[in-house]
Amino acid sequence: MTITQDLLPDDLSMGTVLLKVGDLPTMSNYYQRALGLEIIDEASDGLRLGRTNTPLIHLAPAAGLQLPAQGEAGLFHTALLFDDRSALAATVAATAQYDAGLYVGSADHLVSEAFYFTDPEGNGIELYFDKPRETWQWSADGSGQATGKTPGKSVVMDSLRLPADAYLRDHLTEAAVTGQAQARAAVGHVHLQVGDVETAGKFYVDTLGFERTAGWHGQALFVSAGGYHHHMAMNVWNSRGAGPRKDTLGLGEVLIRVTATDHVDALADRLRGAGITHHHTGSELRFNDPWNNKIRVAVG
Repeated sequence: MTITQDLLPDDLSMGTVLLKVGDLPTMSNYYQRALGLEIIDEASDGLRLGRTNTPLIHLAPAAGLQLPAQGEAGLFHTALLFDDRSALAATVAATAQYDAGLYVGSADHLVSEAFYFTDPEGNGIELYFDKPRETWQWSADGSGQATGKTPGKSVVMDSLRLPADAYLRDHLTEAAVTGQAQARAAVGHVHLQVGDVETAGKFYVDTLGFERTAGWHGQALFVSAGGYHHHMAMNVWNSRGAGPRKDTLGLGEVLIRVTATDHVDALADRLRGAGITHHHTGSELRFNDPWNNKIRVAVG
């Protein structure tokens, strides 16, 4: 196996997102009834919920913690990816019906179609469908330069109007509603709130080995592996200047899955070279980003 020493592998995927929650029954009810997730595992450290026996969200009880203050770093949203528009529409409809007040908006991003919500404790959620990769456009105008790396390309994204009512009218089917629990979903990407984009680039691109795929007027950074539009993103829209996080409710851990221990070892070498504290067990690696967001990279 050939390992590119300074990049994360093309076939990585995002794993279960851990959320620290104050009211486990309410949060569990929301993720089951609104998002159509099922309890896959129940243990002393909380509930793992998902689809088709794939865990997507881990709700960890943390009743003694407070909600994060406005402007703090942390989670912007967890994005759940659906295989087709009808499966997305069925979940959007169920989520909107659960509590219309938790609906935030929708957008056509050119590479995807997305709908946004918040859960009962304020954690952002994106539900989305990817358009075929052959329809994605890439710009070679130099704006795709990865921080500290050679020039690349930027994926062309936008936020165009996507009326929810029309989308549901066009794509919601009775079969998708009745088969919601059997429709596959995955954590497509995780979007974070950070203090500044430059520091995020130095950490997530230069050190971790993601490739920069897009930016947004110095306010957001999108990164990926293997030519995806983005596996992770960081923005300062609500958190510019934020320092390291306190221990609060909300994001507990971001999991990145790779397919071989060689990838974990190569990343451990990069973290060591950058002087970043980490815990390496062989098959997994744990460390914090500059804002104390906990990251775990594991094989499997």
